[in-house]
Amino acid sequence: MKVLVTGTAGFIGSHVARKLLARGDEVIGLDNLNDYYDVGLKKARLARVQAYPGYTHVSADLADRAAMEKLFAIHRPERVVNLAAQAGVRYAATNPHVYVSSNVTGFLHVLEGCRQHGVQHLVFASTSSVYGANRDLPFSEHRPAEHPLTLYAATKKANEQMAHSYAHLYGVPATGLRFFTVYGPWGRPDMALFLFTKAILAGEPIRVFNEGRHKRSFTYIDDIVEGVVRALDTVPGKDPAWDAMHPDPSTSGVAPYRLYNIGNEQPVELLRYIEVLEQCLGRKATMEMLPLQAGDVPETEADVSSLVEAVGYRPKVSVEEGIAAFVDWYRTYYGAAIPRAAVAGVAS
Repeated sequence: MKVLVTGTAGFIGSHVARKLLARGDEVIGLDNLNDYYDVGLKKARLARVQAYPGYTHVSADLADRAAMEKLFAIHRPERVVNLAAQAGVRYAATNPHVYVSSNVTGFLHVLEGCRQHGVQHLVFASTSSVYGANRDLPFSEHRPAEHPLTLYAATKKANEQMAHSYAHLYGVPATGLRFFTVYGPWGRPDMALFLFTKAILAGEPIRVFNEGRHKRSFTYIDDIVEGVVRALDTVPGKDPAWDAMHPDPSTSGVAPYRLYNIGNEQPVELLRYIEVLEQCLGRKATMEMLPLQAGDVPETEADVSSLVEAVGYRPKVSVEEGIAAFVDWYRTYYGAAIPRAAVAGVAS
């Protein structure tokens, strides 16, 4: 297939693009290489993708309407995986307009391209953050999620609703994936694992919110990628069992549309996550214990039974395996002095 993947210099996007290219698909990649975090890391990720002969790169911004119209008109992708977005929950507190520009206006341009050029299937990134104030665990996409606690989450909730409207009005098959705390090699420097690793190696304290007692469905990048690709290959249709009197938010009787959680089903307490990292690094962390931050939730837990039923796959990499793989990559990429024996001991 010819697949447009947006955000190919990003963490998840670069991994998805490589997976598609490795199996023989042609990938059109889009990224604007913004400076939200280290551009050098983004360029390094992109270089790994560009090593494949089936890859074509387009330097553009999702929010640039003319550039997006040109991209779709020239390349005419058969399917689209939209992973480009302004990421980061806390960054929205000081830069709200960037989120609306990228995550809402930019997503509209993706939808318009899909509509105008008959794209067979759009898969797009949502987030577990849409569950917000919901405490009904495990989080299920079959139940309402109407109380996001951050602007980032609100923009992703808007994406879900926009995609449904386009699926209904124009017949663009759309699948949304609610990601749960993705981590692993080539990850984002603003995420906890990256920040903790850097600080511990530098002998600096790490900031541990909620005193480390909150839990997350930490999900390893390879598990995410496998789920994304399988979802891309599974084009949704209208659900004949959908009941308008008792509507299921994850499916639709009037549109080819589906929503899935994608995450590890076994939540891990942050203190345990840090403990595994300490074992991998061979060093103890100095922890600055802080209260829960505004916009954060005490626990996430993914119910992925619908994804399992639809695509025959569930995430399975443990945090012990995943953190060891991240530390091994970090040591190689940054040349950090981390004892290999410590990494091997946790991975075994």
